[in-house]
Amino acid sequence: MLGCAWSGATSCADRLRRVTLRLFDTATRELREFTPREAGKVGMYICGLTTQGAPHIGHIRFAVAFDVLRRWLETGHGYDVTLVRNVTDIDDKVLRKAAEAGEDWFALTYRNERLTAQALDALGVEPATYEPRATGHVPDMVTLMETLIEKGHAYAAPDGSGDVYFDVRSWPEYGSLTGQSIDDMASADDADPRGKRDPRDFALWKGRKADEPESASWPTPFGTGRPGWHLECSAMARRWLGDEFDIHGGGIDLRFPHHENELAQSRAAGLGFARYWLHNAWVTVKGQKMGKSLGNALEVRHLLEDTRPIVLRYYLTAAHYRSMIEYHPGSLDEASAAVDRIEGFLERASRRGAIVPLDVAALPEAFVASMDDDLGVSGALAVVHDTVRAGNTALDEDDDEAALEAAAAVVAMTDVLGVNPLAAHWGSGDAREEAAVELALEALVRAQLDARQVARQERDFERADEIRDQLTAVGIEITDTQSGAQWSLARPTRAAADATDSTNAALGAEKAQG
Repeated sequence: MLGCAWSGATSCADRLRRVTLRLFDTATRELREFTPREAGKVGMYICGLTTQGAPHIGHIRFAVAFDVLRRWLETGHGYDVTLVRNVTDIDDKVLRKAAEAGEDWFALTYRNERLTAQALDALGVEPATYEPRATGHVPDMVTLMETLIEKGHAYAAPDGSGDVYFDVRSWPEYGSLTGQSIDDMASADDADPRGKRDPRDFALWKGRKADEPESASWPTPFGTGRPGWHLECSAMARRWLGDEFDIHGGGIDLRFPHHENELAQSRAAGLGFARYWLHNAWVTVKGQKMGKSLGNALEVRHLLEDTRPIVLRYYLTAAHYRSMIEYHPGSLDEASAAVDRIEGFLERASRRGAIVPLDVAALPEAFVASMDDDLGVSGALAVVHDTVRAGNTALDEDDDEAALEAAAAVVAMTDVLGVNPLAAHWGSGDAREEAAVELALEALVRAQLDARQVARQERDFERADEIRDQLTAVGIEITDTQSGAQWSLARPTRAAADATDSTNAALGAEKAQG
């Protein structure tokens, strides 16, 4: 039995509700049992991208990692999740990139926001409940600044520049998220230090400079300018999730100074803010963090020219979210092979009957245990592939019931991880139409395999080989087993696709000539 495998009279549904989800909280530096502030609901804020450029896989990893968390909270535990993923559409990087490109900053950031949305959709990342832009929340930021000044935790620069700073020494807990002492910290280089009481004070608001476009500034009681990066997220999280919420997530590089400063200014303003802090690790190339400044950025849109979206999603999902992913030329080949194994089994199983996804309450116990242990995706995928092997063995032995049970479990598990090959997102058309095509293809291929078997029985091996070659030529792979020949669709390689494109181009040229 591949579903609920444990002793006792407890039902699958009751067992699933009682399972403990543990997450590694960066703030406490330990695994903590997850308990939402409101029963049945989860509020989650994850720092989205600063849209100064097109997204690469290092950028996108955070979205995939927290998409898996969201899916498990919703599917595995039945929570109603409100996910907020912001867009940082105004900051120093945006203005600098726009100036270098000679275009309006808002045109640059909007174009890259669209590229980001397209990349996330291509990789099957579910849309955020809310996706606020920083520029749409300036009044919320001003309100938060005023509160901090009233409480004595922030001050306007005395030189009349319009800068407003957070007073780090006014908040004794500053540094608690990353375990640092103020005296050991470097100076904050996010604004002119001349107006600061302490070089580590960070900017809440930046007065407009003469070389900055007027469109990148807003009026406030403290002067015309634009928000500091840290203030943006505190204000947006509060607007959409309230004064206190469950989970704050983002890349590990955001812990300091960004998340440290978010936490300090929010708590100093009297907000409960985030109850759990989660951080995903980087994608690296030759041991270095992926980034445009290193010249090793791999943009999602370019990778998808040669890689199926589900393969790239699998690659970014397969490692534990807190583990570094080292990208190398063969990385996507390994992911492609893993997806092919899953897909090939499901294709074979679908020819033995309808695959009805397993109810979430009956997910394999080892899968549930891995996911509840700080999203142990590698362990969960091991269960998936074990189930695929068991299912293929069942197919070879003509045990259709066991094979379809395995397929049901594989579909349910890969759905949780966002890599289910049968999911509508990865499809190319109407599901009923695709099912009809699959049945027609099965009938045609099976007729050829039956003819091949007859030829082999009659020792007409030349004819048998001819049939096999004909099927291979059109992308049908044949595997001879003890119970008879089995078939699957071969996955096209890039070289094969390029060859097809070249052939089509040549045929088109010949047609044009005559």
